[in-house]
Amino acid sequence: MANLKDIQRQIKSVSNTQKTTRAMKLVSTAKLRRAEELAKRSRLYAQKMNQVIAEIAGRIKCSKVGGLDNRCFTKIENPKMVDIVFVTADKGLCGGFNIQTIKAVNKLLKEYKAKNVKVRLRGIGKKGIEFFNYNEVEMLDTVVGLSSKPDKERSDDFIMTSISDYKDGKIDALHIVYNGYKNMITQELHVNTILPVDTEAYDCDEVQSSSMLEIEAEDEEKMLDSLVEKYINYNMYYSLIDSVAAEHSARMQAMDTATNNAKEMVKNLNVEFNKARQAAITTELIEIISGVESMK
Repeated sequence: MANLKDIQRQIKSVSNTQKTTRAMKLVSTAKLRRAEELAKRSRLYAQKMNQVIAEIAGRIKCSKVGGLDNRCFTKIENPKMVDIVFVTADKGLCGGFNIQTIKAVNKLLKEYKAKNVKVRLRGIGKKGIEFFNYNEVEMLDTVVGLSSKPDKERSDDFIMTSISDYKDGKIDALHIVYNGYKNMITQELHVNTILPVDTEAYDCDEVQSSSMLEIEAEDEEKMLDSLVEKYINYNMYYSLIDSVAAEHSARMQAMDTATNNAKEMVKNLNVEFNKARQAAITTELIEIISGVESMK
């Protein structure tokens, strides 16, 4: 039977841990409410922007003889080099939130390695960066502090290198990998191909007649050039917003589970303490009775 003082020490330690995890859960819940609202508004804007740029590119592709010749909308059949941008959290204690993103990145790395395609890895978030540094995976660029506090200017600066290199032909694809917010209890992994922009699903006959967009022929290329950069920049920024909401959601669940586990552990320790105390009292009574009997 364990010593009573040891059990009391364990109960106190677990109770203190329970207080900490409960406080962290409340903090994450408060942060999640703000991040959730921003993510929902940003998602609508991102979806509309993606629809608009896909429709404009699709209309130009359908109307031009030979299709669309803009590199940002041309699929490279045999890519030689690609960029993978991943977003993880700067902090832990959020369950499997970070490891899901890391696993998805590793899967992409293996797939491209099997095809002899070179990959430039670019990381956002301390946890992912630490993992790949520990495993000696070379990274082109890293940034810490952006995933926990999304900032539009810093986000634009970070992704600009990939945009310029794609236009110059240095890379043939750009992927963004992150764990996004679905609801209060669920996160959704995203592996998005940002460049080239996919226009394969555009139906020329169906959408051409129903589209509300009116574009002058001489403005087509200018509009594409101005939109494509905004499209990529906002997709990068939205990935950060969506990721931070998912991070708070995952941490809230992890801390709730930890609090419940601590509560159960304290309950079991109290039972063990009561048993040990009862055994100690019984032993003392037996010793007293034995002593009295021996004196008769």
